[in-house]
Amino acid sequence: MSFAGIMLLGALIDIGVGWPRRLFARIGHPVTWIGRLVATLDARLNDDAAPDARRRVMGAITVAVVLAAVVLPAIIAQLALPGGIPGLLLGGLLAWPFIAIRSMHDHVVAVARPLGSGDTEGARAAVAMIVGRDPARLGEAGIARAAIESLAENTSDGIVAPIFWGAVAGLPGIAVYKAINTMDSMIGHRTPRHEAFGWAAARLDDLVNLVPARLTALLFALASGRPRRAAWVMWRDAGLHRSPNAGWPEAAMAGGLGIRLSGPRIYVARVAQEPWVNEGAPDPGAGDIVRGLALYRRAMLCLAACLAGLALA
Repeated sequence: MSFAGIMLLGALIDIGVGWPRRLFARIGHPVTWIGRLVATLDARLNDDAAPDARRRVMGAITVAVVLAAVVLPAIIAQLALPGGIPGLLLGGLLAWPFIAIRSMHDHVVAVARPLGSGDTEGARAAVAMIVGRDPARLGEAGIARAAIESLAENTSDGIVAPIFWGAVAGLPGIAVYKAINTMDSMIGHRTPRHEAFGWAAARLDDLVNLVPARLTALLFALASGRPRRAAWVMWRDAGLHRSPNAGWPEAAMAGGLGIRLSGPRIYVARVAQEPWVNEGAPDPGAGDIVRGLALYRRAMLCLAACLAGLALA
C-alpha cells in the first residue's frame, strides 16, 4: 500500500473540511488526547524539588510512555487496513487528523483581514492565538512578522513533517511525529520547570524535524517565483535562528517575499534579542501576509504533486 497515497488523501480531506468544530466538541482531537496524557505525566513525574539528573530521567520515561501509547494503536490500525482502494480511503481518514493545512491557513487569514482593514486590536487578538509574544506591544510590522514567521515554521511542524514521516512509515510515522511535536510544545521549553524534564522531548523534536524543515524551505523557495534569491537567503541566514530547524523555512519565506523576519521579540516578561533574517529588506505589512499565504498555497500544491508522483511510482 502506498503511504504517500494515504498522506495525499489525508491532506485533501483536511483541505476540504479541516477539523469541524462539531466533531471537536463531540470527541476532541487526537492531539488534545496526546496532550492530556503529557500533562498528566508532567504533573506526576516532574518534581520541582528533584535534581536535574532525575528530572531528565523522568522526562525520558515520559517520552517513552507517550510514544508507546501512540505507536501501538497506530501499528495495529495500519496492519488492519484492507488492501486496495478501501485501505487507501480508510488510511487517509486515519491520517487526516494529524494534518493541519486548512487550520494553518485559517489562523493566518484571521490576522491578515483585520490588519488589512486597519483593525490593529483585532489583529493583535488573532495573532495571540498562534504566537507567544505580547500582542499589546506589537505594531503592524510586528504583527505581520509574527504571523508570517508562524506560517513558515508551522508549515514545517504541522504539515510537511507529519506528511514526510507518514510517507516514510505510514500511520505509525505520522502519529509518532505528532506525539513528539506535541511533547516538545508542552514540555520542551527552557524554563525552570521544563529545562531538564523536557530535554529528551526537545532534542527528539529537533532530530525528527531536521529533514522536513529543509524540505519545507525548498518548497517555499521553489514556489516563491524568485527561487535563487530565496535559496540564497535560506542558505545564508537559516543558521542565525535560535532553532536548528525553524530558521530554514523562515529564511526561505523571507527571501521569497523580499522582507525581513525575526529580530527582537517582545514577550510578556522579557525581550529576546534575535538577529534579523534577510536583514536590510523592509519590514512586512498586512499585504505581505496575503502574499505569504499565496506562497503557502503554492508550496502545498508542490507538496501534493510530490506525493502524487510518489504514489504513482
